[in-house]
Amino acid sequence: MKWKYAIKDYQLYLKIERGLSENTIESYARDIKKLVSFLEEKELSISPIQLSEEEVQQFVYEIAKNVNPRSQARIISGLRSFFDYLVFENYRESNPTDLIEAPKIGRKLPDTLSIDDINNLIKAIDLSKAQGERNRTMIETMYACGLRVSEVINLRLSDLFFNEGFIRVLGKGNKQRFVPIYGKAQKFIDFYIQQIRSHINIQDGYEDTIFLNRRGKGLSRQMVFMILKDLAIKINLGKKISPHTLRHSFATHLLKRGADLRAIQQMLGHESITTTEVYVHLDKSYLQKVVQDFHPRSEKKDSHSSQS
Repeated sequence: MKWKYAIKDYQLYLKIERGLSENTIESYARDIKKLVSFLEEKELSISPIQLSEEEVQQFVYEIAKNVNPRSQARIISGLRSFFDYLVFENYRESNPTDLIEAPKIGRKLPDTLSIDDINNLIKAIDLSKAQGERNRTMIETMYACGLRVSEVINLRLSDLFFNEGFIRVLGKGNKQRFVPIYGKAQKFIDFYIQQIRSHINIQDGYEDTIFLNRRGKGLSRQMVFMILKDLAIKINLGKKISPHTLRHSFATHLLKRGADLRAIQQMLGHESITTTEVYVHLDKSYLQKVVQDFHPRSEKKDSHSSQS
């Protein structure tokens, strides 16, 4: 079996069986190709079926010189998944990464913005231009609903259920979820659709896409990143931000105001509650408040009991 066919089959498996997004699939394939490039540089003509733990370990040592522990762990995890697939399909009897340990890494806390930061970003948008109204609406929507960049650029007119107070979001692995959207964000979207989008010459295939560029096509991920980057510079924010920063801020601000962690999990579209739990670490006062409000022997509980 040649590497290129093994990788292609694996990509099909990730798409059809696991339902992963194109970006995720490409990331997996890219890491496997790094291993292939390493073998070629060392002039090792070894197929994915013949590869041993020793060659994988050599590759891991090599990448450790150039990438940080987090990237190392991701690459090793991706290779482990690839060889698990080959074992599952009976191409191999064992996984050569089984005994290879990934570097220990701490959980990275996501960057967040304050409510004032978000207000300042939005105020800095030039609303004299049509793109300004679009950008304001897009940022309001991302922050209102905690959307990933891929989710906001793929949001459709047919995903809006304003009478019910929800939007439909197509998340990772093409999984749908319904997220509540408050009235202010709905008004921004309605205004943009009726006053701005209606005057754009929309190209074929984008009739249902909400956020469009001047040529009537959908926005790219890079364009959304650039819009936020330019606004951050404009207000002298002093930190790098991305669409994910708005998503993290959405979750953190809800949590600080007492929202239930499982409700936030559903709105973010996290499969596991452990992914959402990272937000608890951003605000230790949340944990203190939970104990004070709900523990039967907390001072707050005792004061309520004595008053009654």
